[in-house]
Amino acid sequence: MLSQKTRYAIRAMQHLADHYGKGPVQLADIAEAQKIPPKFLTVILSELSRSGLVASQRGKDGGYWLGVPPIDISYGDLIRIMRGSLALVPCASRYAHETCKNCVEEENCRTRALMLQVRDKTANLLDSINLTDIVDADFYLQAAE
Repeated sequence: MLSQKTRYAIRAMQHLADHYGKGPVQLADIAEAQKIPPKFLTVILSELSRSGLVASQRGKDGGYWLGVPPIDISYGDLIRIMRGSLALVPCASRYAHETCKNCVEEENCRTRALMLQVRDKTANLLDSINLTDIVDADFYLQAAE
């Protein structure tokens, strides 16, 4: 399940993608349009700035904008930045692997084998969708086939 922080980050990035090339967007405008608490949005945008996906400028004419073209930002990358991993269990994570506590040996764990498949299919899908793609019910149904 995605955390509230990750869901807010996705909505903020979608908002910035909608305004790409139009200059800085004020934090208050993003917060109001996307129903994100401003203090929480500040933390999220700070993390995204450190990753290079968002740029900012202080001052009256300042604000936030995408630091990378939206076509180059996949939802997979965005979720990895915010969550650390796409895996549902720590032992199936590619970049943040941890051995599960109170489990059988990894090579004998059928649950891990299943979760590795889920992770790979999830990554393939999320890495194929970027911020310029319009995601709607028709897209979802086509991707699921």
